Amino acid sequence: MHLGFLVYSLSTILAKFAARYEVFSIIWFFLYAGVVCVLGIYAIIWQQVLKRFTLSFGMCNKSMTIIWGMILSFIFFGEEITIKKIAGACIILCGIVMLSTVQEQPSVGEEK
Repeated sequence: MHLGFLVYSLSTILAKFAARYEVFSIIWFFLYAGVVCVLGIYAIIWQQVLKRFTLSFGMCNKSMTIIWGMILSFIFFGEEITIKKIAGACIILCGIVMLSTVQEQPSVGEEK
């Protein structure tokens, strides 16, 4: 599952590389073709994840793309990983975990 999220994070890295080139240049097209290919591979992986896990569990774990994005941006672009970024990522992760673990309450008139 997390290998799929790493693949998904690579699409943002390719898009950042593409932003360095003139729009519609040949390199820009190749990089964005790479983005589309990576997202296609991710879509296949995500469908396999959903076959094996519940959607709420998958979505909760998908928030790891925030962490992967920070790590890959540090590796490829030298972006700084600050305490504020770590704190922000933790807040987002906690919110997603809380939302995905809330059990639905039956509506008025519904049986349990």
